Amino acid sequence: MLIRNQRIVDVGQDLKVPKRAVVIDADGKTLMPGLFDLHTHWTPNSSPSSSAGLSGVYLAAGVTTVNDFHQAPESYAPRREWLGSMAAPHVNFAARMSTPLGHGADWADTATTRWVNSPDAARHAVRELAPYKPDMIKVFTDGWRYGHMPDNTSMDPWTLTALVEEAHANGLKVATHTVTAERAGWAGDAKVDLIAHSIQDRVVDADTIARLKAGATFYAPTLAVYEPVKMGSSPPADPESPAFLSRQRNFRNAMENVRVLHEAGVPIALGTDAGMPGTPHGAATLRELELLVQAGLTPAEALRAGTATSAAAIGLHGDRGRVAKGQRADLLLVDGKPWENIQDIKKLSRVWLDGQLVVGPGVHLPASNARPYPKPEVAGPLVDDFERADERTALDTLRTDDNDGGNDRTWQLTRVVVRDPGGHALRTMARMSSKDRAYAAVVLPLSRGSVKPVDLRGYRGVRFDIRGEDGSHALMLKGLEGGRWKTAITVQPQWQQVSVDFTQLKYAPYRVVEGEDRPWRGDDATDLQFIVEGDGAKMPWFELDNVRFY
Repeated sequence: MLIRNQRIVDVGQDLKVPKRAVVIDADGKTLMPGLFDLHTHWTPNSSPSSSAGLSGVYLAAGVTTVNDFHQAPESYAPRREWLGSMAAPHVNFAARMSTPLGHGADWADTATTRWVNSPDAARHAVRELAPYKPDMIKVFTDGWRYGHMPDNTSMDPWTLTALVEEAHANGLKVATHTVTAERAGWAGDAKVDLIAHSIQDRVVDADTIARLKAGATFYAPTLAVYEPVKMGSSPPADPESPAFLSRQRNFRNAMENVRVLHEAGVPIALGTDAGMPGTPHGAATLRELELLVQAGLTPAEALRAGTATSAAAIGLHGDRGRVAKGQRADLLLVDGKPWENIQDIKKLSRVWLDGQLVVGPGVHLPASNARPYPKPEVAGPLVDDFERADERTALDTLRTDDNDGGNDRTWQLTRVVVRDPGGHALRTMARMSSKDRAYAAVVLPLSRGSVKPVDLRGYRGVRFDIRGEDGSHALMLKGLEGGRWKTAITVQPQWQQVSVDFTQLKYAPYRVVEGEDRPWRGDDATDLQFIVEGDGAKMPWFELDNVRFY
């Protein structure tokens, strides 16, 4: 095989070797396309925490293309820029859509997951998302929580069909979170491109199979995330508990549905839900290949599922996924015969990405692969005075809301209002949930999508105008590595100017560990948050203006 300028330019016997070509003798090894993982959550809360770290983990596992179902659209452009500076898998970003209180929306803000509950709303949301240039749409259609958790809302077939039609009209593929047989049939009817989970409530019947085939729908069962005892985990203390027995039953259905659908001719692709608990990045992709074989595919069929079929599922069959002339040179060199013994896929010798060696002897990766996050920038001093007509901050970032989430959640309304005697301010009104720690917050990102950190060490603190009533108010600053820092602020119905010195901030971890404390660093800040906390009897509000560092 001959590679030139990121592409395979020829394949065959007795190829003429060009002058100055680098020649690799791979006698006794297997050359194959790089693997795909069509369902990951490339999330900052994973370990390792950074895109640089995750890139190395995926490439070491032979994964050269992934779909990320985790990020908000605001982050796509800066994340693409950062990933382009390092040796990293090709990352496709999926814009998220769900129903109000649906799975994927219950704990997410509306900038990360768009809420739709009608055909018109679905079409409008796709049109709003298209300018961000997502690589595809991920839609949470099925609220069934595997039979052992409360239901979320689900999407009706008319809304799903309109969403798919609008996405296809904008050149976007659609993947669905679908886990029940009934809604799998709906996905086929709507011509969904990819079901990105397992059907688990029962074994599919002939009618469902026919509808999936008629819709040309691919199936990526993410078996790795559903194993009752996940990789590296110990069996439960009570193997007869109802929850564990339910997971075992659902997993048996998942495995059987892979076999049934594969034998019926529904194309099987590879996804894992990596980044979720017990589903590690990279390693889960290799485990998924083993599980596909256990479910009834031959090793060769499992390898095709993880390469050419996955490429076809997301419309990249003409670009990658095969060892063929004209294909992108994302390639693996493997010691052994993985098409006979799937375990051999773990014996990676070399990995090429766009024709460049990224795993193997003599590899020197870009310096950005060693950095945990992009180089910090300096922001401000003005964060926002709420005067822009497009309702973005003075830093050209998108303001978002944040609250306690869940089905019993705090509801809030945030909008720009006229401030007497002139100018504008931001007003937030909230109806608090019944939780003990109910809250509503306004988030002011310091960089687009909160991807690039901001260095605030040249400032002493934050100054802003604020007024409001009811509830307890606080200011919080978040950092990429250090966590969160918070301080209470006093708010009254009349406007007042408040100055918060950075020395007033106290470490506020997501999970409290006794004795743990971290000083405020200031060189990896991502956003400012203005928070109001209260109980279900309260309907607090606050107005904010002229937020700046000093």
